[in-house]
Amino acid sequence: MAKPAAKADTQAAIPAPRENPDLLGHPGAEQRLLTAYESGRIPHAWLIHGPRGIGKATLAYRFARFVLNGGSSSPGLFGESPDGLALDAGNEVFRRVASGGHGDLVTLERGVDSKGKPRSVIPVEDARYVVSFLRKTSSEGGWRIVVVDPIDDMNINATNALLKILEEPPKEVLLLLLSHQPARLLPTIHSRCCHLALTPLAEDTVAALLRQHRPELPEAEVQALARLSEGSIGQALQLEAIGGLALYKALIDIIASLPRMDVVKVQAFGDRLAQDSGGETFRTAMELLLWWLARLIHGGATGQLPPPVVPGESEIMQGLLTRRPLAQWLTLWDKTSALYKSADHANLDRKHVVISVFSEIEAPTS
Repeated sequence: MAKPAAKADTQAAIPAPRENPDLLGHPGAEQRLLTAYESGRIPHAWLIHGPRGIGKATLAYRFARFVLNGGSSSPGLFGESPDGLALDAGNEVFRRVASGGHGDLVTLERGVDSKGKPRSVIPVEDARYVVSFLRKTSSEGGWRIVVVDPIDDMNINATNALLKILEEPPKEVLLLLLSHQPARLLPTIHSRCCHLALTPLAEDTVAALLRQHRPELPEAEVQALARLSEGSIGQALQLEAIGGLALYKALIDIIASLPRMDVVKVQAFGDRLAQDSGGETFRTAMELLLWWLARLIHGGATGQLPPPVVPGESEIMQGLLTRRPLAQWLTLWDKTSALYKSADHANLDRKHVVISVFSEIEAPTS
């Protein structure tokens, strides 16, 4: 359906999932797919779920290429055994999948509309096309495969259309449904799929991928981004591209000025977020602040502070936890989350939102 989305310039060196020959951090999931295929009783629908940016789509296309290649993968390093589901990038099936030109593979994604504008959902027309595609004879005499990336983006009508295939699948049909938030999906989707949960990548794996794709980054930034992204290489790369680490350091710098907040720094930070016309900087800063507050609360509840992203962070958290009861920090998290949602939906003044949030953090214990 939709063509592979164009990548931002900041990520031009990162292969799109359909073009990526490498997969790190999910050997168990890969082996489960391989075992299912080799059993000859492969489920027709897989719900591959987990946090955004950890490799779900890369795994889905890796499996799709393997199946379309007749269940044959590339040899190992010394030619002695197949390397899991991997195909060499020079393989004909690999090249056709990467270019979007394989007749037995269709991808459902939001893409863009007829005017070139990003779509907000995967529409029902695309789902109906997939139903028709899967009911036809394979163009190459083998499997017909659909990757939905992600199924979370399908509207209710599109989901209902897809259910027709999930309930009565033709032979040699494979649906790979990706989800960032599986709890929001219909129970009927869950019940008709084989679940494959992917966990966040290890911190050292994210760091290794950052070194591979962003070799110019200082090691301190690599380590900080790896921790900040919580196991998502996609999140780490996005944060690096938009200056997320600098935003995080600015937030911590302001919080460190407690118990008397540095008003000049707060005002300057508010101006910085207000100047971003697209709102991405504001959203990133607020999500980082909520993430930091959640870590603070978890550390207070467990008695074990999380490992710091930047130097001095643990001492700041310890000091704040002595100033307020844990219940008040929970209330503050709720207020901050509600204010962020209101600002994002109602287009409130971003600088005012920032000042309000930090005023709440500064407020003395009642």
